[in-house]
Amino acid sequence: MSKVVLITGVGRRLGLVLSTRLLEQGWQVIGTYRTETPVIETLRNLGMEAYKVDFKIQQEVNDFIGKIKDRHARLDALIHNASDWLPESDTGRHFETIEYMMQVHVNAPYVMNLELSALLQASDGMADIIHVTDYVAEKGSQKHIAYAASKAALANMTLSFAQLLAPKVKVNAIAPALMLFNETDDNQYKVKARAKSILQREGGADEFIRAVEYLLASTYVTGRTLPLDGGRHIK
Repeated sequence: MSKVVLITGVGRRLGLVLSTRLLEQGWQVIGTYRTETPVIETLRNLGMEAYKVDFKIQQEVNDFIGKIKDRHARLDALIHNASDWLPESDTGRHFETIEYMMQVHVNAPYVMNLELSALLQASDGMADIIHVTDYVAEKGSQKHIAYAASKAALANMTLSFAQLLAPKVKVNAIAPALMLFNETDDNQYKVKARAKSILQREGGADEFIRAVEYLLASTYVTGRTLPLDGGRHIK
């Protein structure tokens, strides 16, 4: 019987690569996305059960949870990858910025973990929750304060849910930094970004996938954050 994984934010970048790889490995993948694109149809053709969910809107999250409960008897893994990255507003709409970041990175994962815990407990083996946080959760960020704070809260929830759901469910986090450049990033930015780590390179999607696979395969790691940052902490 295929293992079942729910991955949020599968429409682009790391979520897209990860979901594609797990589909190729025979996982039954449930994915969420925010915007309908040809990529989503490609994922559906590969066998993904895909749902359009705007994580800014809690009612859409609640409706999605209800559908998963109705259609599935178990989950083997839940990977919180959906994210957004807002700088501090120049227009004085600071409350809206922090509210949005907390909703996407904290409120939605918190509710999903609790509401779907019974499905994870129903897994045939040890189940997993993986929170995708960020390097700045520990360092902070002058330009993305709300973002960094929300990712720090998500990292802290890793500890609490690991305690709550043990021993049946392992709960861990991955804290990446500079995994993939955007197509719009110019060479000057790339040089500056690479210089922030002692390895002076981008991590790459395969590094992220291997980290996920390690946590899924482990039977003895929980309540931990796995950093993928090229050694930025000792730069």
